[in-house]
Amino acid sequence: MKTKVLFYMALLLIFGNCATTKTNSPILKDYTLGEKWIWKWERVVEGEVRAQGEDIQEVVNYNGTLGLWNGIDTLQISKTIHQEQSDTPFRNWPLEVGKKWKYVSEWENNEGTTGKTSQDAEITAFEDLHVVAGTFKAYKIEYKGIVTNSRGFKGEMNDIWWYSPELKTYIKHVNDDGYGLYTNELTSYSKAD
Repeated sequence: MKTKVLFYMALLLIFGNCATTKTNSPILKDYTLGEKWIWKWERVVEGEVRAQGEDIQEVVNYNGTLGLWNGIDTLQISKTIHQEQSDTPFRNWPLEVGKKWKYVSEWENNEGTTGKTSQDAEITAFEDLHVVAGTFKAYKIEYKGIVTNSRGFKGEMNDIWWYSPELKTYIKHVNDDGYGLYTNELTSYSKAD
């Protein structure tokens, strides 16, 4: 009897760990006034740091609701989370390991150059990731493809994003465009006061 119980407990542990974790997009009530995220980023080309900086997001009051302030502009949270998902989204909700999709984005930069990014995306893991801000469970999402622009550029564009459901955002991003490496890592997260 004791052996049977141990056997079934072992099976439960094995199959329990194989269970699929799914994460839906955060909703407005998941955010709290005063929450704040800070990331440090740098661009390295041929072993030399060519640019570096800091990005922030803070949950603030905005037009009678909650907004995300990045130090310059504020974006209403409900407008960003209630967008209709395109056929080629950046994140394909719900998130789960093994999910694959096509991501396509047409964009324009500050200098007026237009372009298109086209990547195959796959969620390859749900893992513990240590960043400066701490250790968090995160989906590892790999994007592989190309980028083109109106100046005639065409090149590979590979990204890895780690998205933390607990923090409702990414905690690390690594971009390799064949010329250099861009890394962005969460250095601080604080809850509301």
